[in-house]
Amino acid sequence: MIGDGMGLSQMYAAYTATQDKLVMTRCPNIALVKTFSDSDYITDSAAAGTAIATGHKTTNGMIGMLPDKTPVTSILKYAEDNNLATGLVATSALTHATPASFIASVESRKEVEKIALQFLYTDIDVFIGGGLDNFNNRTDSLNLIDSLLFRNYQVVKTIPEMMEITRGKLAALLYTNHAPKYSEGRGDMLSLSTSKAIDLLSSGQKGFFLMVEGSQIDWGGHDNDLDYVINETIDFDKACEVALDFAERNGETLVIITADHETGGLSIPAGDLTNGKPEGKFSTGDHSAIPVPLYAKGPGSEEFHGFIDNTDIFKTMFKLFGFEKHAGN
Repeated sequence: MIGDGMGLSQMYAAYTATQDKLVMTRCPNIALVKTFSDSDYITDSAAAGTAIATGHKTTNGMIGMLPDKTPVTSILKYAEDNNLATGLVATSALTHATPASFIASVESRKEVEKIALQFLYTDIDVFIGGGLDNFNNRTDSLNLIDSLLFRNYQVVKTIPEMMEITRGKLAALLYTNHAPKYSEGRGDMLSLSTSKAIDLLSSGQKGFFLMVEGSQIDWGGHDNDLDYVINETIDFDKACEVALDFAERNGETLVIITADHETGGLSIPAGDLTNGKPEGKFSTGDHSAIPVPLYAKGPGSEEFHGFIDNTDIFKTMFKLFGFEKHAGN
C-alpha cells in the first residue's frame, strides 16, 4: 500500500480530521524510510517506486532500471516467476511512475505508451486504474485492448462492470487518464478496487502480491492544498482498511503501508482533535527529503523497524517470500 507523497504530517493531518479513526494506525510495527535516489537528495516517484519495487536506487525519472540503463526485476515479476497471482491498483493512470515501477523498465517515466506495451510482456492477473488512452488511443495506432482480450483479460471501463467480475484475469481501465479527485466524484473507487483485486487474487492456493497506490495525496501536496491531501489520505486509508481486514481474517498475509516520498514539506503548526481541524503550512510545491513512515501488520511485519532505506522494503519482501535472485539482479 503506497500513499504517494504521504509523509508523517499528511498522515497526522488525516488522523486529526478523522478524530483518531485512521485505520493504518492499527499496525503494530513501524519504521522510518529514507527516500533519496541515486541521483538526487530529493527523489521523484519514478526513482522511489523503482527502489521499492526492485531494491535498487536509480536516477530520477528512470523506471525499473539502474542508472546505466540495465533493467532490473521487480517484486511483482519475481512473484509471477514463482507462480503467485499479481495485481496493481492506482487512482492515477496505471502507466504513471509508481505503478509503472512494478511492471516496466524504461529510461523515462514520460514513455507512457511504452510502459503500457510492457503490460503485455507480463502475466499480471489484475490491474485497475486509469490510463485507457495509453492502451487504445496511441500515437503508434496500436490497440492494446485487442491484445489484452487475446490474452484472456476481461477488459472493463466502469466500476459496475468491474464489480461483476468474479474470476479470471481483469484489466479495469476506468479512466482515459487519471481518476478525478475524491472531492470531485471519484467515490469509493480505490477501496472497491482493492477489495475486488484481493478477491480475485486470493482465490489461488499459492498466494499473491498486490500493490495499491493512493496516487493523489502527492498532487494535493504539489498544490499546497491541505483539504486535497486530507481527503486523499482518508480515501487511501479506506483501502488500507480493506487490506488489513482481509489480512486479519486470512492470517497469512503481510500488509505494508508506506509512501514513496513526502510532498509539500507539510507542517502542522496548529489544530484541534476535538473538532478534527488541523492547520497546515507547506514549505515547497515539490517533494521533500523528509523520511516517510512505514506501517506493517501480519506475518513478518516485525522485520520492519528502525531507520531503513526504501530499497530495504523490496529486500524484506523478497526474503519473506523466499524467492531466489535472477542473475544480474
